Amino acid sequence: MTSRIRRAAARSPVPPWASVLLVGLLAVVAMSHDELAGWALVAALLAPVAGVALLGPYPVVALGVCAVTSVTVALSMTDNVPVWSSALCVAVFVISLLAGRGAPKVAPALGACAAGVVLDVVFGLVRGEVWGVGALLLGLTVALPWLLGRSAHQQAELVVVTAERAMLQERARIAHDMHDTLGHELSLLALRAGALEMASDLDERHRRAAAELREGAGLATERLAEVLALLRDGGPAPLSPAPARDAEDVRALVDRASGAGLPVSLERHGVGHLPPVVGRVAHRVVQEALTNAAKHAAGEAVRVRLATSDGATVVTVVNPLPRRVRRGAGGGAGLAALREYVSQHGGTFRAGPRGGEFEVVATLPHVGES
Repeated sequence: MTSRIRRAAARSPVPPWASVLLVGLLAVVAMSHDELAGWALVAALLAPVAGVALLGPYPVVALGVCAVTSVTVALSMTDNVPVWSSALCVAVFVISLLAGRGAPKVAPALGACAAGVVLDVVFGLVRGEVWGVGALLLGLTVALPWLLGRSAHQQAELVVVTAERAMLQERARIAHDMHDTLGHELSLLALRAGALEMASDLDERHRRAAAELREGAGLATERLAEVLALLRDGGPAPLSPAPARDAEDVRALVDRASGAGLPVSLERHGVGHLPPVVGRVAHRVVQEALTNAAKHAAGEAVRVRLATSDGATVVTVVNPLPRRVRRGAGGGAGLAALREYVSQHGGTFRAGPRGGEFEVVATLPHVGES
């Protein structure tokens, strides 16, 4: 992202407003030919041109040209401040500002300013003059605008970082939603196809079609897992608002899974209505647990239990461990994201084998819920 900003600066080191301003300032310097000797006028005109030419490929060198020009202008002023010197100082200010946007590193800029200070001291000692005037002008027309340009460069970088972070968060949110919806639906589709394949009154041709459908759903689930891994970019999916849910949504979820052929039962203890956030998290926990049961332990009975007491709801999903382990797609990413999701809402989560069963337990406090 930083290199992209620098490449953009290299393609267009001088914005239109700066080009117009610099041309106007050079015109002011050119009209002062009666105050400047021939060689001095040429040098006063060439210095800004050289600085602009070096901005793209060598912004630090352009800053050095500005430093030398600033000190030279300070040494040329005696009792008054001519118009040409003011115009030249403004041009140096603009070029130093643009150099700060293109070369934000501190060490090279300090070196360029230090070279200007050394030049001011040497000329001051040779001519027996006070050398502090050149250093002051150097600070006002070179160092200060360079710092302003560097700040503008950092602000541009911050905008790019913020935009890219928002894009990554949105991509991870999409991955999370796809996992919760499409993954669940594909698992139920594979479950329905498996039940159809085992039906006793089905002829062989339709049985083969059901087997192909089940295999296709499993392959689609694997491809979905690969896509989600890319979308998540190796990090946990961020949390985002979702529609409010309650115990009735969990019951509807269980009914749909049961209708698809998954032997699942629901026990409900406590109040019938859950707070919005708790209901949303409970729905997510049950959905992920049923999806995993359909993939890894198809045909095994699943028990879902919602128990509310003492200001908390405990969601428990249990299924027997299958006699023959079936490895499905996903690699545990769903449970890992679910653990993060529950913890971000102040709950606790655990999942794993326990006494010949696989148990998913989430404790969800009703903190701050009405």
